[in-house]
Amino acid sequence: MDLGNYEKFPDSDAFTTVYHPNIKINKLHDDARLPTYGSKNAACADLYAYIGFDEATVVDKDGNRCIMIQPHETVKVHTGLRMAPPEGWYVAIYARSGLATKLGLAPANKTGICDQDYRGEYIVALHNHSNIPQMITHGDRIAQMAVVPFWQANFEEVSELDETERGAGGFGSTGKQ
Repeated sequence: MDLGNYEKFPDSDAFTTVYHPNIKINKLHDDARLPTYGSKNAACADLYAYIGFDEATVVDKDGNRCIMIQPHETVKVHTGLRMAPPEGWYVAIYARSGLATKLGLAPANKTGICDQDYRGEYIVALHNHSNIPQMITHGDRIAQMAVVPFWQANFEEVSELDETERGAGGFGSTGKQ
């Protein structure tokens, strides 16, 4: 796995490493926006809406391209980007906390997984959990992405598993507090 460049935080006694894997990005449109980090130590980068010109596009009073997401509706919002994470890394797409808590907009599948070998456009299926229509404008931040290392497991079929103290207890079996 290529870990890219890494650095140790200068004012820390703890061994803290930040990896910077190189993500190749292909803009499908000149006015598509590359992901950006909101702060120096942000774990996720913001993804921006690319609203093209099609039957779902409306133009607001300022001339901006927009799409409307009706209450309890899911709409696929384009980013205008294709990406190629390095081998051993994938992209996870999450809700932006402000959109989710203030407007009720969040990815329909909760977490989107873009495998390392996926080369199509990154599209966010945004669901409107609110009871009012929500407008997405071209260039709005619609989700956030994390670049995550992964390992693939080897699956071994066995006739029995070792016993543990927990056993088969699930769904709250370890208690509430």
